[in-house]
Amino acid sequence: MAEWNAYYQNEDEYVDRDEFEVDYKCAGRDSLVFLVDASKEMFIRGEDGEPSPFDMTMQCVHSVYTSKIISSDKDLVALVFYGTEQSKNPRNTFEHVYVYHDLDSPGARRVKDVDGLRGENGAQVADETMGSGKTNLVEALWCCSNLYSDVKLRLSYKRLMIFTCRDTPHRGDCERDRQARTKAGDLKETGVVIDLMHLMKPGGFDVSLFFCDVVSPPEDESELGLQMEPCGKLEDLRKRVRAKEMKKRSMASLRLNLCLGEGMNVAVGVYITVRQTKKPNAVKLYRDNNEPVHTKTRLYHTQTGSLLLPSDTKRAQVYAGRQIVMEKDEVDVIKKFSDPGLELIGFKPMERLKLHHHLRSALFIYPEEETVTGSACVFTALLRRCSERNVFALCKYTQIRNSSPRFLALVPQREELDEGQAQIEAPGFHGIFLPYADDIRNLDAPQLPTASDAQVDKMKEIVHKLSFKYRSDAFENPVLQQHYRYLEALALDPMAPEHIEEHIEDHTVPKVKMIDQCLGSLAQEFKDLLSHCRYTATNIVTSWPCVCSAEEAGGAEKKPKVEMSEDELRARVQKGTLQFGVKVTGTKKRELIDTLKAQLAK
Repeated sequence: MAEWNAYYQNEDEYVDRDEFEVDYKCAGRDSLVFLVDASKEMFIRGEDGEPSPFDMTMQCVHSVYTSKIISSDKDLVALVFYGTEQSKNPRNTFEHVYVYHDLDSPGARRVKDVDGLRGENGAQVADETMGSGKTNLVEALWCCSNLYSDVKLRLSYKRLMIFTCRDTPHRGDCERDRQARTKAGDLKETGVVIDLMHLMKPGGFDVSLFFCDVVSPPEDESELGLQMEPCGKLEDLRKRVRAKEMKKRSMASLRLNLCLGEGMNVAVGVYITVRQTKKPNAVKLYRDNNEPVHTKTRLYHTQTGSLLLPSDTKRAQVYAGRQIVMEKDEVDVIKKFSDPGLELIGFKPMERLKLHHHLRSALFIYPEEETVTGSACVFTALLRRCSERNVFALCKYTQIRNSSPRFLALVPQREELDEGQAQIEAPGFHGIFLPYADDIRNLDAPQLPTASDAQVDKMKEIVHKLSFKYRSDAFENPVLQQHYRYLEALALDPMAPEHIEEHIEDHTVPKVKMIDQCLGSLAQEFKDLLSHCRYTATNIVTSWPCVCSAEEAGGAEKKPKVEMSEDELRARVQKGTLQFGVKVTGTKKRELIDTLKAQLAK
């Protein structure tokens, strides 16, 4: 009979795994098409050696390709050029459109292809391969529409990014402008989100001339809308692309109701803002053909060897020496406390929320207007009121059915924008997990000597000298960086694997030279203050009983008990000449500790 623990021993891990993973079979895959202008204006370098708009675009595409391979290798990405002299597309029905990559998962070959289009050599390769010709954005949009329709997989999210430095692609041709607007409207009706990544050009970029009618409006208040100012630097372009290419998805498609009272429910989405990044799991392959190996688990009867069905097994828990047997349905009823959702309990001042109440990474709560109309209005009113009164909302949170309820402190956060009107902080509530009374431990703090005022003042100076502004995004995990560098080297061969460690900078290693320069003589002054103080607390031993080794004792048969200072004791420990000479009669941990205590007490 199956033990209860065999089914529920990893319950917490199961819940966490559901929070982060996305079932592509049910939700579908995300798709992204880069539609890049290949006109001659795109290859003009900027002032002071700035890269050309085409080079900046290829660097962004290369960055997205490599990030997709690591973060979401199931997504589909395509690269299409328009305004080219050569034509290459399915069935070659569209002129001046060059499909460089079809909609497919990013791989090593594609990364190499995009890498060949970067820099001065990349501009030459693009000119030899595609060239620059007439521009017909209508044909390019038709080609992108066919790319989406030719995909046999289910697509949950479709996005099209247009990279150009020309605000009038058809040079005043009203008929082509009208056709392009019409086709863009057809794409938006089929669920394709069109974004414009316009780049700097002499004289400025006027979005109102044409592209304001082509791009899609923001989906919600948190979505970054059409930016009027063009991107003049590579970092600005990467920032906009990064904000657009990633679809914000609530964890495991989790949408809950926030109950504010009887008959008052607001639809919200639960998002994960911070999670630990781990190495991907290794895939087992068959040694003959390198095909993935799939494992299946079957339960068999211990006596007859017959195959057991799920209905043939029961759950059991041993309590007070007796085996309590239950059916699976009975266990589910016992585990269920409440329906999934958030239930408002009350409000508390922010000063009542302490740092030690933080148990795990927080959640982010945002309204889902599409699920329940009016949720955004009520949610915004609650957010503003909590922020103005400096209070947090206390809620009971049940993630999924049969999961344990937890207390959440909903901390309000107002929206923040930078100088480029890009969103830095989204409006919403941070869900802080609060502990139960059973989770709080009462520890007996050991009695330690109190530091003197001089030592405290000196340590304040040291802390002030070594203080710096900490940013979590400034420190990368060196283990992950080395892991992916090796994988990239094996797949793309950009450098020899033996030289990879030389190119990885571990930012977690303390900079000893800089610390010494900042402190100066403060560290030695603090050591002098410690050496001049002799603590006499009952838990600090200043003299240690020990037995010298036979060589140091002159070969005497009887090992006398001697007293030595703390400094001499440290020296003997470092040299490895300290011996106790304890005769051990047992092998258990308790017996060894008792014997050692008895020896030290002599």
